[in-house]
Amino acid sequence: MSKFKIYINASIAMLAFAANSIICRLALHNDTIDPASFTTIRLLSGAIILVIITQLIPLNKTTIKPKQSHAWISGLILFIYAATFSFAYINLATATGALLLFGAVQSFLIAYSLYSKEPFTIKQGIGILTAIAGLIYLFLPHLTSPSLTEAILMFLSGVAWAAYTLLGKKQGSPIKNNTDSFTKAAIISVVMSLFWLPQIHLSTLGIVLAISSGAIASGLGYAIWYSVLPNLKASSAASIQLTVPIIAAVGGIIFLSENVDQRLIFASIAILGGVGLSLLNKKA
Repeated sequence: MSKFKIYINASIAMLAFAANSIICRLALHNDTIDPASFTTIRLLSGAIILVIITQLIPLNKTTIKPKQSHAWISGLILFIYAATFSFAYINLATATGALLLFGAVQSFLIAYSLYSKEPFTIKQGIGILTAIAGLIYLFLPHLTSPSLTEAILMFLSGVAWAAYTLLGKKQGSPIKNNTDSFTKAAIISVVMSLFWLPQIHLSTLGIVLAISSGAIASGLGYAIWYSVLPNLKASSAASIQLTVPIIAAVGGIIFLSENVDQRLIFASIAILGGVGLSLLNKKA
């Protein structure tokens, strides 16, 4: 895959992830659906759309099918990410949640990059630190102190997402593996939702938002991201994902009538410039 195609696909995936953040915020902050139901519908719709895609698109028959035990592990990690994300955002401020989530993702992926002895240059380090500084600058006025429970849940969500990202780097067909993972995660979520039956709260809008999050922003977005991951180093995958909060902020301006200010402009320059600097090397 050419470098140009890698970054185009990565950009599309980040757009999907940002859309997912906006959809989740609309659903959970406006109390249109309970977090357990949102998680289950999100994972089920993601699994369904991916199963449909696998039936429509002929997959490479030479692709090695992952062991069922690996698929269940991947599905469990995906479920942990989705569930902890939903429950953390019941009361967690959007800005605080974003910093906790992406802080956990960055820490985990960069630590893995160093542990696996991937080449890590000073230029990359400066770029990632610049992008993180821009992210903090963007959300600083809106930060609130979360409860310990909310902070732990969002941190676990970030670690689970980072682990799911790393698993994606080592697997074959992105569509097939995501389908297996979403199917297993959906089964786990349905079982776990049985313990949440007394608290179920559904609305038409909440269901539509959950389906949109699962089928489009998650299922398709993850499949595209997985197709890119084998061509990226862990540190590059970490830095690219820092663009999601900026894209989500711009989406909030367009779709939620939120205000644009100098802080967003300066933060965008810092984050995008830092990510660009971290990716300016011979090999992604």
